[in-house]
This record gives sequence, C-alpha cells and structure tokens, in this order.
Amino acid sequence: MHFEALLLSRLQFAFTIAFHIIFPSFSIGLASFLAVLEGLWLATRNEAFKVLYLFWIKIFAISFGMGVVTGVVLSYEIGTNWSVYAAASAPVIGPLLAFEVLAAFFMEASFLGVMLFGWKKVGPRLHLTATALVAIGTLMSAFWIISANSWMQDPSGYVRLANGTLRAADWGQVIFSPTFPVRFVHMVLAAYLTTALAVGAASAWRLLKVPEEEESCLALKMAIGMFAIVAPLQLLAGDMSGKEVLRVQPAKLAAIEAFWDTRRAEAFHIAAWPDRAVAANRWEISIPKLGSLITAGSINAEIKGLKDFAPEDRPPVAVVFWAFRVMAGLGVGMIGLGAWGALRAWRGGLAGDRWFLRACVAMGPAGFVSVVAGWIVAEVGRQPYVIYGVLRTADAVSPVTKGEVSASLLAFMVIYALIFGFGALYILRLMNGGPLVGGEAETPAMTRPPGYALAAAPGEPEDRS
Repeated sequence: MHFEALLLSRLQFAFTIAFHIIFPSFSIGLASFLAVLEGLWLATRNEAFKVLYLFWIKIFAISFGMGVVTGVVLSYEIGTNWSVYAAASAPVIGPLLAFEVLAAFFMEASFLGVMLFGWKKVGPRLHLTATALVAIGTLMSAFWIISANSWMQDPSGYVRLANGTLRAADWGQVIFSPTFPVRFVHMVLAAYLTTALAVGAASAWRLLKVPEEEESCLALKMAIGMFAIVAPLQLLAGDMSGKEVLRVQPAKLAAIEAFWDTRRAEAFHIAAWPDRAVAANRWEISIPKLGSLITAGSINAEIKGLKDFAPEDRPPVAVVFWAFRVMAGLGVGMIGLGAWGALRAWRGGLAGDRWFLRACVAMGPAGFVSVVAGWIVAEVGRQPYVIYGVLRTADAVSPVTKGEVSASLLAFMVIYALIFGFGALYILRLMNGGPLVGGEAETPAMTRPPGYALAAAPGEPEDRS
C-alpha cells in the first residue's frame, strides 16, 4: 500500500511538473525576445519590429498566465504528498523558493502590467525598461529554481540536526552548489532555443501561406540567428553538464549511457534495450570506445558501471537512457536546422524555400519535447533519492493512502487537460493569424477602432479625430 501511494505520488508530481515546465521554458526566452524587439524598434523605428512586439506580447501574456496556474499547485503538492521531504529540507529549500517569489515573480508580475496596459500611458523608454525588467525577472526565477534543484542534485553547505532536519551552514555553497553554474546556463539556453524554434515555426507557417509577409520573414531570420548560434552552444553546455554528472552522480551517468560493467574504452550505445532484471542490455547498437571519450574526455577513461551500485541504488535505466537520446537527437536536429537556415538566409530566397519552411514548422515543438526529456533525465536519473545521497524518495512521501493520491491525480489530469488544451489551442490560433490581424497590430489591453493602420508608439498620442 505504501509503495502504491509512493508510485502514484511520483507520477502525480511528474505529470504536473512536466506540464508546468513547458510554459516557463517558453516565457523565459519570449520575454528576452520581446525586449530585443522593442529595443530594435526604438533604435530603428522600423514598424515591423513593433508589429512583431505587439503580436508576441499577447502570446507571452497567455503563456505567463498558464505557467503561473500550472506552477502554483506544485508547492501545495509538496505539502500534501511530500511532507517528510518538506519538513526535512524546508530550512534550506524554503528560502530559495521564497527568493524566487519575492525577488523574481513579483517583479515579473508588476512590470508585466506596464507591458500590457502601459503602451500608451508611459514613455517609450520606460516601457522598454518594463519589458527588460520582466525579461530579467524570468531569468531570476530560473536562477532560484535551478539553484534549489541543483542543491537537491548535489547538496552542499548544510548540516543535519539530530531530528533529521537539514539546516544551511553556508548559504554561498547552498545557492551556488558545484553543479549550479553549468545547469543554469544549460536551462537558459534551452529556454532560448525553445522560443526560437516556436517563433521560427509560427513565422514559417505564415510564410507558407503568405510568402510576402515582411514581419514573418523578419521574425524567421531572427529565430534562425538565435538557434544557429545557441544550438551549438547548448551542445557544449550539455557536454559540460555531463562531465559534472559523471563526477557527482556516477549512477545517473551509467544509466544515461546504459553502462552495466566498469571498464575502460567503453562503447557509445546509439540505441539499446536496457533490462534491469538481468543487469544488461538485451541488444545494442554501439560505436566502440566512443562512450569513454564522450563521457570522460578520454578513450581510455574508466567508466563505472551500474553493477558497481547496489540494485536498490540504481535509477530506472530505460527511461533515463531513452529520454537522453530524445533530447540529444533533437539537439543535433536543431544544429542542422540552424546551419541550413543560416545558409539559406545568406544565399537569399529564404521565404521561397518551402522545404526549409516545412522543416521549421516540424521542428517547432522540438524545444518543448527536449526540455521535458531533459528534466526526465535529471529527475528520474536522481532516483532513488529526492535529495541525492541524503534523503530517499521512499522516505520523503507523506503518510497518504492510494485512494487519496489517485483521486487528486485524476482531478489534476482532467483540469490540466482542459487548461492546457484550451490555452494551447488559443495560442496556436493566434500564431495561425500572424502578426497582422485584420491589417493592424493590436495589444491585449485594447482594440483600436477602424482607421488605425498601425499602433501608435509608446508614449505618443494617437490621432483621435
């Protein structure tokens, strides 16, 4: 009974956080994109930048709101399903999450109002400042969340009291745990890639229908520039993150690569069928010696296998193995798409290359899938610990029954399906309409009467005659 409640609690948290992470990963990148658009418009007075800003701010507002709605439940879920974890770690994790709310979310929410409703009420520089502060706020939110999660992945700077409660002994080590810098960079780059792919897909979709639409062509070029640069950087950040995993969580690394035996010159498994029951791969397609080179930087490096860990200390191998390959495979596809797009933009005729435009549309969801797959690798690979090496997941669950967790899980599935379904459909509908709605750009705060061909500049009076 306890195991069933534990499994259902894990499934419930996995379900809710998988839905939630989609929206912050989009809004982090989109906020920065909006700041760039508004800055470019003020610098160049090119109306296309303003039209794009007014279009994407509507999508940002919806995404931000859905991120809040799907995220609030997580803190309650920790209290209801994971009370032992909450009681043990609250003195350490609590302040980090409080800083995320007080120093980041409040700033985002406050200046989001200026972004949405202050277009005609404040000056252009103040409006740009509000947009920039929202973008900074999203990055600060990511900072504190990744800080908390990194501490759980590699806890440091704490002491354990006699009653089992954890207390911070060095806040510098808690906030900036050893794996935090590379994990923070990895997450921010993932958010920027996710946004660039989504913007590129929406713009390409419009160009397939309206090839002469200037705003969509401009947005596509900006998206190509982003993922052509960021995708290779993400590959480097991912490699650095993998080296950190090898150092602090060797069991996770072995699960990622399906290494069972400790050996030198380990092969890289392109595909495999890992089986925990027999502690081996049923079959595998491998490249000799490449595994040691990729994971440790040397062909002759010795990599510890899963058999060196007790069976109860091994993460679920198949889930971690394939989630990593989904993430890495899509990352390679992003690099290829960026190179293809950069070449097409350099040669000209970007809007007329229908095969490339279709590829952009097809890759639109790739960033979201990669982010979810990456979190699966990070969180499932950490098992059987909720705080690595300190607190086991089985010991962190609340004394709840299977029926209680089942009822709440079913309710979440229904509610989230409605929220996500309607929200996603509305965002897709906006994207399908393109940046020009009825020949004019509109803000979410107001609808202009007929006769206004384009929105007035922030702080500039409109002709009301």
